[in-house]
Amino acid sequence: MGEKKSLISQGKLSSLVQFYQSAVNTALQSPNGHLDLFLRFLLGLSLQTNQSLLQGLLTQTGSSSQTNQETVQFIKEKISEDLSAEKSVNLFHCLNELNDGSLVEEIQQFLSSGHFSTDELSPAQWSALVFILLSSEEDLEEFDLKKYSASEETLLRMLPVIKASNKSLLDNCNLSERSCAALSSVLSSQSSRLRDLDLSYNNLQDSGVKLLSAGLENPHCKLETLRLMSCSLSDNSCEALGLALKKNPSYLTELDLSRNNLQDSGVLHLCGFLESPDCRLQSLRLWTCSLSEISCEALGSALKNNPSNLTELNLSWNRDLQDSGVLHLCGFLKSPGCRLQSLRLTRCYLSEISCEALVSALKKNPSNLTELDLSGNNLLDSGVLHLCGFLESPDCKLQTLRLWSCVLSKISCAALVAALNSNPSHLTELDLRNNSFQVSDVQQLQDLVESPNSKLQTLRWGL
Repeated sequence: MGEKKSLISQGKLSSLVQFYQSAVNTALQSPNGHLDLFLRFLLGLSLQTNQSLLQGLLTQTGSSSQTNQETVQFIKEKISEDLSAEKSVNLFHCLNELNDGSLVEEIQQFLSSGHFSTDELSPAQWSALVFILLSSEEDLEEFDLKKYSASEETLLRMLPVIKASNKSLLDNCNLSERSCAALSSVLSSQSSRLRDLDLSYNNLQDSGVKLLSAGLENPHCKLETLRLMSCSLSDNSCEALGLALKKNPSYLTELDLSRNNLQDSGVLHLCGFLESPDCRLQSLRLWTCSLSEISCEALGSALKNNPSNLTELNLSWNRDLQDSGVLHLCGFLKSPGCRLQSLRLTRCYLSEISCEALVSALKKNPSNLTELDLSGNNLLDSGVLHLCGFLESPDCKLQTLRLWSCVLSKISCAALVAALNSNPSHLTELDLRNNSFQVSDVQQLQDLVESPNSKLQTLRWGL
């Protein structure tokens, strides 16, 4: 009789194990994860401690510690099968329900040892690492892929962490269009917290940005900062980005496409987004993008139609902009709605003509610009004399002025001293490096740094 009861008990045990294994498999086959929470709930009920709490509401299932151990082992085997990151994370939640944290403890010991290398991790250990990061709110404010491994495979394993992070630094990580496809799904997710994405210095190419754009145009995407510096992009990327952002224009506030061969045709594609009434872009960086005065004309027109949001514009190291390009920008700068605070035009082959045009525009709308960089241009003393007319304006709020390598002499120093004495209340940084100055030429400027009546704090003038 005792042997018969033992066989019946073993049969029940085998049936329960099969039941829980079947539940796990069914949840894993769910395409949208709608059974994940139910599976955790079901496994939580299987613990004898929980069954005793629910006695009277739930009929006894006959579950035992052996059943739970076999279920735990089954789940660990599933995790080892290199499932998608999302499914693996849910299985770790299931292990938590069954009071098993062995895999997590193993990774925590690796992390605390100081000799941690992701190159040695198994699929199950990778999943445990993702689970640990998702369980730590502190780690999710900023995620830097390079701390683990600068590779595409690592990114694909870390997608749930990227999705849960506010800021993801993925720059210089050997990524390609494959990563862009995965990130597009993150951007399209309603539950994504991602607001700041840096993909600079990766060989994404136009094909990658086209995939990324599918996520950017999704109404669920709330990305605020996108950096794509030096990603081997052309005007085709701008076309895809422009169309996507025009469909979903109201969140992005910072866009960096510097060091890509965008050319004027690329900027023309972006202008449809820039002039959209819902565009909220505050920072646009396009340095070293092979642009000419055509880009300036298009930008000036677009920004004049929607002038009130942009606060930073960087067009440096575009040698074909020249004076004619700056003249086109001035229509935007003098617009009453212009709120630009930072303008950088380093190495754009400008002359005193640009200085005269800029001063004329800024005098009509002087109170917003706080940073002006005209370094590396052939401005000469005559150009600086024009700038001093702006500096001495009572409404001028300029705090930083950079004029390194501008072919200046002591005449510029004397003019700057006079202007700052006339309006001493705002300029805090002046960069005059690599110009033809002697110590005596800059002595009066140095005296301003030391004067309690002057706001000037930093003066750079050597080579």
